[in-house]
Amino acid sequence: MLASARKYFADRSVLEVETPVLVTQAVTDPHLQSIELDVQNSKRWLRTSPEYHMKRLLAAYPQDIYQIAKVFRDGETGTRHQPEFTMIEWYRLRFNLKAMIDDTCELIKNLSQHGNLPVTKYRTISYTEAFQSACSLDPISATLEDIRSTALNSLADIIDKQLIDAIGDDRTCWLDLLASHIVTPSFEKDILYVMTDYPAEQAMLAKLNPDNKLLAERFEVFLNGLELANGYCELQDATELAERFQQDNKKRQQSNLATVTIDEHLLAALESGLPACSGVAVGFDRLLMITTGHNSVGATLSFLPGG
Repeated sequence: MLASARKYFADRSVLEVETPVLVTQAVTDPHLQSIELDVQNSKRWLRTSPEYHMKRLLAAYPQDIYQIAKVFRDGETGTRHQPEFTMIEWYRLRFNLKAMIDDTCELIKNLSQHGNLPVTKYRTISYTEAFQSACSLDPISATLEDIRSTALNSLADIIDKQLIDAIGDDRTCWLDLLASHIVTPSFEKDILYVMTDYPAEQAMLAKLNPDNKLLAERFEVFLNGLELANGYCELQDATELAERFQQDNKKRQQSNLATVTIDEHLLAALESGLPACSGVAVGFDRLLMITTGHNSVGATLSFLPGG
């Protein structure tokens, strides 16, 4: 599957690159926890994604690039998560969201042919359509109380006071809870589902839709209810990105998490001129797990962490 991934990109003249695994900045995203290390009496972190450095490369040398990368995230262990995993991340110049979705699904379909669950087609559904179909809720216009009530009524068997207190008034976390337990499990089996038009507050590093600022130009790909890919039309505005990083740190403070120094190198790269492009990351271990019929990502690894 790795060889097929490399052939896929080589056939399309997408250049393979390497970027640092040990980085000088953690990520601000409050839902990601970087693994901190002490290196020569200085703080360093294992990358959660090669995204920031790949965008710095794009700003300096504009061309299609990809990377098959080991990435690390703290607090993520289970049947679907490991603290160390493999990510395929790539960027295509002048690709709109539709072109990037097609490219992503084509790669996944290509790689799946090596397993015993080959995928042959994909279906696109908007974030709003998916929520309305699964739980009769409009996630864009609904109030926080509507979203919370829907979650409490639909998931009463798994929600306790501790979880309610932990989520608090975080609208995104309540929507994520519904998405992971109600919405994506409702998708038809053995078909790639591409969910598009995420709420603006979940834009991450994506552009907002120029025709509707309530929506982000972001998509995720699911197979059998499991997220395989996350992609977007890349934000090119350094000022807006800095504001999003600051909002991340505010959310970190509200969740009693340490704030993170903003990556000025990435902001400088955007200021110098990030080319118009779209990017996506695919969880290789998860794809391997599903297409080979395993129930745990651990079954796809040569060695478990610490083994």
